[in-house]
Amino acid sequence: MPIDILMPALSPTMEEGTLAKWHVKPGDKVRSGDVIAEIETDKATMEVEAVDEGVVELVLVPEGTEGVKVNTPIARLSGEGEAAAPGPAATPAKAEQPAPAKVEAPAPVVAPAAPVAKSGDRVFASPLARRIAVQKNLDLSTIQGSGPHGRIIKRDVDAAQPGAARPAAAPAAKGAAPAPVSRPVQSLAQMGIPDGTYDLIPLDGMKKTVARRMSDSFRDVPHFPLTIDLEIDALLAGRAKINAMLEKRGVKVSVNDLVIKAAAIALKQVPEANASYSPEGIAMHHHADIAMAVAIEGGLITPIIRSAETKGLAQIALEAKDLAERARSRKLKPDEFQGGTFSISNLGMFGIKAFASIINEPQGCILSVGAGEQRPVVRGGQLAVATVMTVTLTCDHRVVDGAVGARWLQAFKTLIEDPITMIA
Repeated sequence: MPIDILMPALSPTMEEGTLAKWHVKPGDKVRSGDVIAEIETDKATMEVEAVDEGVVELVLVPEGTEGVKVNTPIARLSGEGEAAAPGPAATPAKAEQPAPAKVEAPAPVVAPAAPVAKSGDRVFASPLARRIAVQKNLDLSTIQGSGPHGRIIKRDVDAAQPGAARPAAAPAAKGAAPAPVSRPVQSLAQMGIPDGTYDLIPLDGMKKTVARRMSDSFRDVPHFPLTIDLEIDALLAGRAKINAMLEKRGVKVSVNDLVIKAAAIALKQVPEANASYSPEGIAMHHHADIAMAVAIEGGLITPIIRSAETKGLAQIALEAKDLAERARSRKLKPDEFQGGTFSISNLGMFGIKAFASIINEPQGCILSVGAGEQRPVVRGGQLAVATVMTVTLTCDHRVVDGAVGARWLQAFKTLIEDPITMIA
């Protein structure tokens, strides 16, 4: 009997996605494990494998269709041993397209403004737009992007013609906003903001997801911050020695890599902080799976260093670099950014002195790391100068109370200020 292939849920929060590409066509025989399609979500582009065996009878959703709901039938197989229906392949009606204000979801967890569509020789375009450009023999550098931050998206390449010159446009400054839409918004009018006094920037899929999850977390999780200052001169000196030893291997350890390692060890020393709340009970995690916030075009994603307490600094540095690069190109697998036990968000490179992050549920804590800077300190009654870094631990009070959070910060402070203890 026929078997429907359904739009898969590639993450716990996925509600819809874009069917970017088919790797099969009606009449093709597929086996379990064969890659049959590519799906774009708000965070990544992933391949879909067949679960059942059979012959492709119908393609129900054409490639390039956006807003396909999870569990919607996207294709149909005739059962193993059955012949596909005779006659020409059916041409299904194209799935309902999103409203004009909707823009294509850009690559996925608070992010700095992304570059404009073209910077030097680099062209910013979605994976789907790039594939269509190849099929149509289009030069992306000749196309004006209308997506977030000037990004070239599907509708831009659909409208482009081979050999067309790039439309004249004033150079956009770095961090330029997505293309605005002129459309009245009733909710703003009700708050006294008249039509015509603003430009509306549509929400893409990732921003909608982030907005929903952060709103839920901030509203539903009883949280509190704990802030502490750390002297990091010894850490910086130790990092310099470590990098000198690793230079021949082509590995460079960052301050953030050291923070990840110290956080993981501190979680093993204070295991009550490595926990998650659930209605059934408190989950005490066996390993410190550290999720690191990576700013990407249009938002944020948190790839995970698994069992970080068991890994050396060189391995953490290599994994962190690889995960960050693949996050920016939307090549992460779901298990590489889902299921961490503790998060770290570092805005020190942007000169942010101190901040508090929103908890990444179901994790019990998130650490916010500020910039290291020279500050006056008092030692033995004498004024001195030290490199100081402020960190804030935001805790889910259902899991981590003030005493547990304070003990974790004390353990973390010892490891950062005396980094030799990381290998003790």
